[in-house]
Amino acid sequence: MQLPFVYRVTKYDPADRDEHGHYTGSEDTVSDHGEVEASYLQAVAAFAEGTGVDHLAVREPQVPSFVHFGVEPAVDGFGLAALFPVGPTGFHDGAEVPLEIALELVRAMLRDNGVWCRLEAEGAFAVHVGWDQYLYIGSSRPCEEALARTRALGLFLERLDSSPYEMETDDADVQRPGDDEFWAGLRWAVAACRAGLLEETYIEGASRWHRLTRDSIDTVRAGIAPRARLAVWPDLSSDVDAVIGVLPAEGLVECVWQDKDGRIHSAVADEDEFAELAARLSDAEAAALLSVYADERAPLSTAVMPDDDGVVRARWRTEPTPSDQNWALLKALHRGEIVTGTVTHIADFGVTFVDIGGFEAMINIPELSWRPFNPPSDVVSVGQEISAEILDVDPVRERVSLSLKALHEDPMPLLTVQIGQTLVGRVTKLIPFGVFVRMEEVENGLEGLVHNSELAADEHPEDPQLGIQVGDALLVKILDIDTVQRRITLSHRQAVPGL
Repeated sequence: MQLPFVYRVTKYDPADRDEHGHYTGSEDTVSDHGEVEASYLQAVAAFAEGTGVDHLAVREPQVPSFVHFGVEPAVDGFGLAALFPVGPTGFHDGAEVPLEIALELVRAMLRDNGVWCRLEAEGAFAVHVGWDQYLYIGSSRPCEEALARTRALGLFLERLDSSPYEMETDDADVQRPGDDEFWAGLRWAVAACRAGLLEETYIEGASRWHRLTRDSIDTVRAGIAPRARLAVWPDLSSDVDAVIGVLPAEGLVECVWQDKDGRIHSAVADEDEFAELAARLSDAEAAALLSVYADERAPLSTAVMPDDDGVVRARWRTEPTPSDQNWALLKALHRGEIVTGTVTHIADFGVTFVDIGGFEAMINIPELSWRPFNPPSDVVSVGQEISAEILDVDPVRERVSLSLKALHEDPMPLLTVQIGQTLVGRVTKLIPFGVFVRMEEVENGLEGLVHNSELAADEHPEDPQLGIQVGDALLVKILDIDTVQRRITLSHRQAVPGL
């Protein structure tokens, strides 16, 4: 929600900025840890009081990651130790803090030596700290007294349409939630040995790693920080020597390993630190190397933890993996829906795979046709565009089952009116206990079974099928049609008078 009253609050005279808004004066662009810094905090407090706000929510928290780019030396624990007794995990997206803690976070951001976040009371108030001591305060009220107080503190105020640090969200982008369905899929992936490692980013720039087993998943889930970003990876390798052997000649890598006590560690290293890293891995139980470069860092799937009511309110995004894209597609599909796709291949075991907009759905053999066929290529061919009905959507295993025959009327019930009638059919197959006869003139017409006992057994009791060959015309009587078991029972004996 865009707040109606937004101000840029600075210690800089607006006359000392160039046409691009850059400060050109002589003021120091770092915090003075003194009177000016205190004035900034008093200004924030005045606007909060004028808006009636005494608590703010932490949004999109960040800490320095591999390299500290702040203008002042980094502080141990990112300056959070005294503010969050539980440590950095308490500094999570959505954490509600009283105004006095919020002001200390503003102080840390002004000093640019540990943390950054947006501080907001939804629909009422917001504080964003920018580069070079620029402060942006938004309010739902005009706050005339706060404006006067800020000017009296010697700070400058400029009215803006919006803060340049306002969060930009893409409503069209669907974010996968780390809900029951996600964890069920993760459990299945672990059981199938497709996954074994979970990266939990609880603050932008700070992560924890968890090695997963079928028995540990519930415990891991219970300890995940609110609104954390999750990334699923393949399991660690127990061949630690092989992991060490693939360290690159140069560049940055992240190594994750498990020690003999079961603890998970991670470290980012470059070529100058590879020898030390290899030494640390010498006693590891298992390890893996991951790229730190965004275009090469590809987890199996990602998600963001929802709130207790199931709604994802964290606004940070994950780079969608193929699995995430499949999830988004599967969420839009429903049983009974008709989809159109292209046959991509027919597996040796007969299953037909169909591309339905970038996802491969499958048609099992019984769902290809109501009529008999062999092989599946008699019904469909690679490259053919077909329409089919969705039978089932399984988001856990990422499977969609289709039916081609569901779009066509089942011919078997139509034949029930012919029970008791006789007809001439073609013998299609000889089996030890009888013969199959095609009842319809079409090539893949429905077939019925004439049991040996219903052949002319009086003429050849030792071999009722003697003289019968595939392709022969045979007069038969329809005795029964079981539409549930899909069985048609025929008789040659009862179709020929005198047999």
